[in-house]
Amino acid sequence: MSLKFLSEDWFAKVAELKEAAGDLDVPAAMHDLVINITVSGTDFGDVDISLNAGMIEKGHHANAPTKMTLPVDLAHRLFIDNDQSAGMQGFMSGQIKIEGDMSKLMAMQTVQPSAAQKSLQKQILEVTAP
Repeated sequence: MSLKFLSEDWFAKVAELKEAAGDLDVPAAMHDLVINITVSGTDFGDVDISLNAGMIEKGHHANAPTKMTLPVDLAHRLFIDNDQSAGMQGFMSGQIKIEGDMSKLMAMQTVQPSAAQKSLQKQILEVTAP
């Protein structure tokens, strides 16, 4: 089963996988990290998501100190393919726009996900259409 990235069905499946995964043993530096993200160019228009303790969630959080805007192909590379170089390339080329506290993004770059987070990431990759 392959679901379209950021579709309603995809969000539902990701929530189901996250629930089944249980405790993700989120690293302390990532635990309180909340970043609002607007993904442009999707088949559904602009989609608002957030990165909350290392997990993608639907919608924005009122208390997020940082907002990022980026195109859907770059979001897929960053959050699904886990291509760390895509973030720096996107930022340097102007595809990623940042508002607010940029130090939160820098903190995210240095934190390694837990084994449980990596396992969940792999499951999300397997159900996400390329």
